[in-house]
Amino acid sequence: MVQVKLEPTPRQAAALEATLAACNEAASWASQVAFESDEQRNFSLRKLTYTQIRARWNLGAQAAQHVIKKTCGAYATLKANLKAGNLGRPGSKRHAKATGKPITFRPDSGQPFDDRMLSWQMDQRRVSIWTVHGRVKNVGFTGGAQQLNTLALHRKGESDLLHRDGMWLLQATCEIPEQPLNTDVDDFLGIDLGIVNIATTSDGQIMAGREINRVRERERTLRTKLQKKNTPSAKRRLKKRRRKEQRRVRDINHKIAKHVVAEAERTGRGIALEDLGGIRERVRLRKPQRATLHSWAFAQLDSFITYKARRAGVPVVHVDPAYTSRTCNECGHIDKANRVTQARFVCRSCGFVDHADRWGHLPLERSREWGRLPQHPRPCV
Repeated sequence: MVQVKLEPTPRQAAALEATLAACNEAASWASQVAFESDEQRNFSLRKLTYTQIRARWNLGAQAAQHVIKKTCGAYATLKANLKAGNLGRPGSKRHAKATGKPITFRPDSGQPFDDRMLSWQMDQRRVSIWTVHGRVKNVGFTGGAQQLNTLALHRKGESDLLHRDGMWLLQATCEIPEQPLNTDVDDFLGIDLGIVNIATTSDGQIMAGREINRVRERERTLRTKLQKKNTPSAKRRLKKRRRKEQRRVRDINHKIAKHVVAEAERTGRGIALEDLGGIRERVRLRKPQRATLHSWAFAQLDSFITYKARRAGVPVVHVDPAYTSRTCNECGHIDKANRVTQARFVCRSCGFVDHADRWGHLPLERSREWGRLPQHPRPCV
């Protein structure tokens, strides 16, 4: 996915805003129909809503179908979250709130456009886009050199129109060819993911998160003060700082993922990541610690490492993290007492001393993906 910024004129921006508003209002109505009729599959819902959407909101055939498809996708995501337990147990307030009313869409929610509704003129950096007021041509867009190059070479499929923080954005789907997977690896670079140390490699390199945690705490305290103050100037400051922390964390995760994949590719190794799915549901913490846990973007870092590794042809496996921080890298002795402090590891059997986040003897046979790799991979060292 490549994101570029649109530069519409005021008249073009008004047409885009009216289009998003109409599409999302139609999607909210279609969502209500789907909720009341319990028809949340694309073809079934189309029979109930397609004609009314085209007539009532003056949408074209392609736009109406994308509205229905978006509505069905929202319900599919809701079902997946319910199944995974991300919205609480059945009978809980959170679960009842999520299932007790139809899904609604904000007026500025993203809307997908296919090649019939949106055409790109890459050489001129212009797009032509369908709106409820007719086709709007010569809408300028801009982006970084790497983004524009990727867009020109690999764009394929739909693009999403977004209106965020006063900016018009297009997120274009790109299919970048992957490098052939290196199946000749006999060693793995283990990555320990954490809160105090964001990532620690089995080579002993530590990418600490103390600075970002201090920034998070400072931003959280500032947001709390501004929310309590609730004056017009406080609201302006809150709006100005929106997503600032999110952008910083995303940038840091990209840099860490790039470094990890480059190191694995340079040394001809695969990457072993901890499978931390469901950790927020399993862990019980005191209230002051919950904000730190829930702001931990480990899944984002995992996804960045995974997709960058696929592009480089580096194999990635996910292993059970149980006891990895209690296992001695030298003798394999497992003991809770081995981890003296958060950062210090001292083996009770052989006396080996190391950083507690550096793990090496990984049970790779427990990985779901290990069958793609050599049959007798050596553990990380």
